[in-house]
Amino acid sequence: ETEFGKVSERLKLRPQETEFEHGIRRFGYFLMEVTLILVVTIFAVNVYLARPVLDSFLFSLALAVGLTPQLLPAIISINLSHGAKRMAEKKVIVKRLASIENFGSMNVFCSDKTGTLTEGTVQLQSAFNVDGAPSDKVLLYAYINASYQTGFTNPIDEAIRNYRKLDLSGYQKEDEIPYDFLRKRLSILVSYDNTNLMVTKGALVNVLAVCTTVETTDGSIAGIDTVRDKIQKHFEEFSSKGFRTLGVAYRNTGSESRISKDHEGGMTFSGFLVLFDPPKPNIIETITNLKNLGVSLKVITGDNHLVATNVSQQMGLKNTQILTGPDISKMSDTALLKSVGSVDVFAEIEPNQKERIIIALKKAGNVVGYMGDGINDASAIHAADVGISVDSAVDVAKDAADIVLLEKDLSVLVQGVREGRATFANTLKYVFMATSANFGNMFSMAGVSLIVPFLPLLPKQILLTNLMTDFPEMTIATDSVDKEMIEYPRRWDIKAIRKFMLTFGIVSSVFDYLTFGLLLIVLHATQMQFRTGWFLESVISASLIVLVIRSRKPSYLSKPGKYLLFATLSIVIITFILPYTPLAGIFGFSPLSLPFLLFIGLIILLYIFTAEVVKKVFYKRVKF
Repeated sequence: ETEFGKVSERLKLRPQETEFEHGIRRFGYFLMEVTLILVVTIFAVNVYLARPVLDSFLFSLALAVGLTPQLLPAIISINLSHGAKRMAEKKVIVKRLASIENFGSMNVFCSDKTGTLTEGTVQLQSAFNVDGAPSDKVLLYAYINASYQTGFTNPIDEAIRNYRKLDLSGYQKEDEIPYDFLRKRLSILVSYDNTNLMVTKGALVNVLAVCTTVETTDGSIAGIDTVRDKIQKHFEEFSSKGFRTLGVAYRNTGSESRISKDHEGGMTFSGFLVLFDPPKPNIIETITNLKNLGVSLKVITGDNHLVATNVSQQMGLKNTQILTGPDISKMSDTALLKSVGSVDVFAEIEPNQKERIIIALKKAGNVVGYMGDGINDASAIHAADVGISVDSAVDVAKDAADIVLLEKDLSVLVQGVREGRATFANTLKYVFMATSANFGNMFSMAGVSLIVPFLPLLPKQILLTNLMTDFPEMTIATDSVDKEMIEYPRRWDIKAIRKFMLTFGIVSSVFDYLTFGLLLIVLHATQMQFRTGWFLESVISASLIVLVIRSRKPSYLSKPGKYLLFATLSIVIITFILPYTPLAGIFGFSPLSLPFLLFIGLIILLYIFTAEVVKKVFYKRVKF
């Protein structure tokens, strides 16, 4: 029933499906539909034409295997592992491989302010009395409170202790009421000169809530209502300059040596503590780089809206829309969903509101990254598509995170986004290659099987074709990626994939049927020559088309990776010489004469040229 227990329960829940996982699942369903329809139809037609049932079944089964991009799980794992290795060299540790792909698709990045966007080293500017003048007494009370507290180690108390060393030899601690996120106050009871003094510091609003009087500049005590407007004016002035403002209050408890939360009342307001945490020197450049990559930054902070506004302006965020925690608590989930996209800064946010903001952003159609390092960040990290933490974070935040930074620096994330997009681009290359080539070849094979009186390829020849064309695709993780492929976030688009598959599958089929016509009508090929000729055309064209499909640019303007180029050329050579080796008899191939090879070579050249033209037209019409 504790707050810690609630966080623990949230982390037990299965993470929501990420954008990448959702895309893979939809792609799998799409392939399953295409395969089932084609295979069942071909088997039924072959049986109807009185072909042997077993041969028809094996042929249909081989078609199903040929249509399936079996290497997709391996390609994804290799791509992600390769990306994780490169990111580790840049001090980014990837705990969950799928998060790299989500990195590439991420278009909204949420971050806390302190230590991520700012230096994280809070410094005390000064202590002021109720009139806004520097006050040693306010500083002393704050120093007592910060020095004797034994709760969480925090940068605010450290900043107060480091600001100036004061002599506390006459003071002795008697009791303490630790800070909590509900009260937002910390109280210390000390004995001094035969009196017991309770000193409270915390968020200004929460401190004022327990004060009935105020100490004026001349040391007299007045009612708090007489100066409430003045206090608010000073608070707004400090906050508008980007300072974090705390309140300090005290109360004489007489002989009482123990205090409870009930004692926090009837206190005297002493003054202000003004602290600052400057933005990191390179933060403007980093935010600009993220923006240029199509990633919008949203700041989530517990600071008041005036401080958040000033800091966001220092970081180069202009005309920022701000939503505060109290406003969010009054909003329904539907209202928050409609508002969250236009908001740049979330201020005065309670820890339990962070996860709600992340979920709303995801439901609004964004791929969301969240970076945090505290216990209260764990559920938000868990809910994000990309949960990010740092090496210095608490254990539960690091455990919930997908990615851990060894340096708390957002500039590292810029490189991570580029790496994620390069990995996603290479994954899509395989999807495009496998679906278009496989669909084209299997569609051609299914069609011609209804025309010729024999199976166009034996099941073992279909599987060999599938195996040979997989080798170049296995090296896709090492392929270079064109600059334009990492300029903005990309996501799974099943409609675009379907259009690509149909377009290039039809182009492939056209040249397959052209090959059939030349082999049967012009060259009068025997059954074995037909299978050998089509095997050569199918494997060599499918291997070379990889070099065309891998880039949106013309092939001669985009240099492929050396491993991809080597694997492609190797498969072309091996395929060419296979019918002339002892293995030919095992697979049912026969050597072909020179006219056969010349015709097949001409068809392959025409196919590559046509694919280049079709690619140019396709990307002009389909934006993906």
